[in-house]
Amino acid sequence: MRIVILISFLLYLGSSTIAQGIRTRWKPDDKPAYPRPQMERKQWLPLDGWWSYAITAKNTSTPTTFDGKIRVPYPVESALSGVQKMLQPDQLLWYKRSIDKPRVKNGERILLHFGAVDFDATVYMNSTEIGNHRGGYQSFSFDITDKWKSGNNELVVKVWDPTDRGPNPHGKQILRPGGIMYTPSSGIWQTVWMEVVPASYLASIKILPDIDKAELYFTPEIGGNTEGCAIEVVATAAGKAVGKASGSSGTSITVPVPKPRLWSPDDPFLYDLEITVKKNGKPIDIVKSYFGMRKVEIKKDDKGYDRIYLNNRYVYNLGTLDQGFWPDGLYTAPSDAALKFDIEAAKAMGFNTIRKHIKIEPARWYYYTDKLGMLVWQDMVNPGIDSPEARLQFEQECKDNVAQLFNYPSIITWVLFNEGWGAYDQARLTKWIKNMDPNRLVNGHSGSLIVGGRVHDPQAVMDKSVHSDMTDVHSYPPPSMSVQMDGKAMVCGEFGGIAVSVEGHRWDDLVPGFGYGNIVLPPQMQRNLSIMIDSLKVFEERGLSGSIYTQPFDVEGEQNGLITYDREVIKLPVQTIRALHARLWPVTTNYAEVTKSFSVRIADTDTVAYDVRLKEYKSGRRDSAFLRTIAVMADEKQAPEIASEYLKSVKNPFLPENLKFIRKFTKSSADVGFKIVSSNRPLAEATLGKAAVSEFFRDVVGAEIHAVIFAKDQKPDFQQLEADVVHKYGIDGEEVFWTKQALYYYFEKDYDNFITVKRKIHAKYPNAISTFDMNNDAWLLFENISDKDKLETALSWSKKVIEKEPTANYYDTYANILYKLGRKDEAIAMQEKGLTLEAGNGFIEDVKKNLEKMKAGKPTWPN
Repeated sequence: MRIVILISFLLYLGSSTIAQGIRTRWKPDDKPAYPRPQMERKQWLPLDGWWSYAITAKNTSTPTTFDGKIRVPYPVESALSGVQKMLQPDQLLWYKRSIDKPRVKNGERILLHFGAVDFDATVYMNSTEIGNHRGGYQSFSFDITDKWKSGNNELVVKVWDPTDRGPNPHGKQILRPGGIMYTPSSGIWQTVWMEVVPASYLASIKILPDIDKAELYFTPEIGGNTEGCAIEVVATAAGKAVGKASGSSGTSITVPVPKPRLWSPDDPFLYDLEITVKKNGKPIDIVKSYFGMRKVEIKKDDKGYDRIYLNNRYVYNLGTLDQGFWPDGLYTAPSDAALKFDIEAAKAMGFNTIRKHIKIEPARWYYYTDKLGMLVWQDMVNPGIDSPEARLQFEQECKDNVAQLFNYPSIITWVLFNEGWGAYDQARLTKWIKNMDPNRLVNGHSGSLIVGGRVHDPQAVMDKSVHSDMTDVHSYPPPSMSVQMDGKAMVCGEFGGIAVSVEGHRWDDLVPGFGYGNIVLPPQMQRNLSIMIDSLKVFEERGLSGSIYTQPFDVEGEQNGLITYDREVIKLPVQTIRALHARLWPVTTNYAEVTKSFSVRIADTDTVAYDVRLKEYKSGRRDSAFLRTIAVMADEKQAPEIASEYLKSVKNPFLPENLKFIRKFTKSSADVGFKIVSSNRPLAEATLGKAAVSEFFRDVVGAEIHAVIFAKDQKPDFQQLEADVVHKYGIDGEEVFWTKQALYYYFEKDYDNFITVKRKIHAKYPNAISTFDMNNDAWLLFENISDKDKLETALSWSKKVIEKEPTANYYDTYANILYKLGRKDEAIAMQEKGLTLEAGNGFIEDVKKNLEKMKAGKPTWPN
């Protein structure tokens, strides 16, 4: 265990309103496509559109008044929702709308379907609860036939979503987005719709092709009354029947598919399927579906390398890492055409594989990967905060994901964990998923992160690949060769990340963005990508079977996409990217046909240099957009002047984008931005939220206090300084003053005064100290003091930490303090419990060494 003191660190704006400056070209669909292409009926009614919404405290009952309108199915944080507010873990999001009862006859049932709601959804019909669903990525349905009343019918949905603060798998959504983590997508984010079905109806299907036997195994489930029911299945190609079979609910029906035309990226041929439910010989439910005949496995090639084989033929998986985020819809694509565009883009650039990264997409996305011919590696969504509840939720969702996506021929690989995020029982869970679906590949760990192109610990990769079908490493920026194990294909699950920042197409125009390496211009991107492709070609000849490039599109602060976040600009000509990829593996033969409508603009090969713009500025150019752009490019000396001029030029400084600018460029209380916010704090809070504005004041005030306290050759007069700060800044100033004062005592190694100040912060501002910092404080006292009273205080802090975030590292702190207090048996029990948990911030070997010392009765603290 080692202590980490953060003197300064990057704070991201965690506000209740999200500023999103770019949009895509697509508009929401007026008439959405049928949301479930693999089980399509004629009678259905979309419920997308404008609903009423309200955000309330978590303990609130159904509100009587609502805040306004929200467009379903776009997340509440998204621009397309019309709301753009961040839902907090202690809040509920409510939806309400009126619905009319569809016409029903002969005992027909009415089903209410939700594509996905993140995370915990409770649905009410006319004030009566009809059901609850937990899981942010899975579809669910309720039978609402018996819940109708005459006249107006009211549908209400209550949603709780803790994002990254709860037991829920949440992917890359966090409450403080930044870096490789992004804005949350809370609430309804896929289509809501109703469907009228017979009293006995087809509820689900399971499709499993066998190309070697030329058969399709089809398992249907009938909902409702199954008495007297039978099922007839007809497979067709180009309108002609090729196979027919009959059976009953819950049994496997074998459908012959003679001389099957095999599905592949080159020839994504899909057979049509018609399923008829008959009752006493009479057709009562007819459902349309489709299937593809394909097989995937690991086999040795003629050189003895274990390869990924598709339909008994080796196919290199030339892939890209698709996050599935949109600047205007976040988790939700603006339209069905936009959803299709992403697969067309990957195809046009020469990829034959998409790794769908830590997100489950709507059914129509997978339909397009089936239809256009794109192999899919499907990630599971990483677990929430490590706890027994979170592990149960993760496993339930993994099980549901496999069941929900089982029938798509494009999906060839399940990816269990990404870089160990939330990983536990990896060998058991890898084997468990393989048993659930033995007909696909399973990647249990994608992958050990390496730098410099060489695997430093091959055994660690092998240990994490138990029961997997492949060994997987991540290497940035250049790709790397994976580790060879018998029976497993070698893949490089992530590499690349070359960053080109395209002005006017960034999520945040105040941040140039980042990639894995410096931001470059397109010509350098081409050179870098060419070198990487050449390396992969060498690795492929040595047995590498797949590679995943990061990434097809920019996402929020990441500028390392091949195409901008708004899907408007490609950073190299598409022909150039495709030609580079063709040096590694031939492009699919159908790419020209399926991507003929793909359209993007090519990025400029150069950009206007800062010195040119600075000359324009000095010559008197002062238009607002120009000032905003050049302020971002300016150095620390010039930026304050330009930022001040920009703020004086704007008509409304309290717009979200202008308050964001103020946050970036305000460094002292003398700056224009500080004066603007101070002059009308309530208006700023109405836009950003009280917490964000308070954080803004603390940042500015904290910098000034820091400069005074840590002035050279001058001992601070804390009593006078505190009085001045509190008088000038009130409660915001007091909290940050105490924090800086404690930091001063830390550097002075004055632990008596350090603990006195920290006790005051804990007493008055209990939520001001993060678990990370609280753990550091407790460890600091453990290492440096022996006073029992002060150690008991450190123990109380450490206990708070493990209650909030139970990790091995944090349990180690708690156990060590117990040990120093003489409570050896308790300490050993806590240390052993901690070792059963996730490692947290690392140093797991130190945790084990401390346990050995405790058992041996040796000190675990410095002598």
